[in-house]
Amino acid sequence: MMKVYQGKSVLNGIAIGKICLYKRDQQQVVRCKVQDIEGEIRRFQEAKETAISQLGALYEKAVKEVGETNAAIFEMHQMLLEDEDYQDSVENIIRTQQVNAEYATAVTSDHFSSRFAEMDDDYMKERAADIRDISERVIANLSGENKSKVVTDEPVIILADDLAPSETVQLEKDKVLSFVTVHGSVNSHTAILARTMGIPALVSTEMELTDDLDGKLAVVDGNHGMIYVEPDAETMEKMEALKKDCLLYTSDAADE
Repeated sequence: MMKVYQGKSVLNGIAIGKICLYKRDQQQVVRCKVQDIEGEIRRFQEAKETAISQLGALYEKAVKEVGETNAAIFEMHQMLLEDEDYQDSVENIIRTQQVNAEYATAVTSDHFSSRFAEMDDDYMKERAADIRDISERVIANLSGENKSKVVTDEPVIILADDLAPSETVQLEKDKVLSFVTVHGSVNSHTAILARTMGIPALVSTEMELTDDLDGKLAVVDGNHGMIYVEPDAETMEKMEALKKDCLLYTSDAADE
């Protein structure tokens, strides 16, 4: 039975394909007492430097795929990791509470992201997601875990709670028809990357992520901010016609 959900469109266009439900591995951060305080601070510094190197590689990849302007996101992430206030916060928590670097990084992430989220300026609010993204990268390095990646053998519609810029730029463009997120905004870095990559996308979509959605046929209508799950024959016919019109328009525009 067809279900229809409303979202905010990031880019016009029609995408038809199977849903690939993307679930980010939840990082379980445990608070542990440590004896070697300086050693723990070195662990944090090493994980931070590794993260900066990883972001450098993402920057190079993004330059090739979405251009220097949009790739600058990852340079900004490097700057956030090098911010003295951010580093001092993590190190002070390790010292004063005698706790592990993972926990100190998580607490710092919550503190800084909350400060950004409470700001009136929409651009500054979006920096909360950037702080969470860089902190998750540091914690993954500390714990020896890899950040989640989308793996698929066929082009799909990515359905996720949210996508960090680093996750978006690592998507294989020829395997992604569209992406739809429950959270996020049209001003987010991820949304900007989606536009540059030419991927129809919806954010702030009013739907609940359930395992039964994985593998179901869906249509993303970026023109009207809708996603149809298990579309009926009438909807499919209409959407396929709209998609054909979009392709013809794009082709005609390219010929001019």
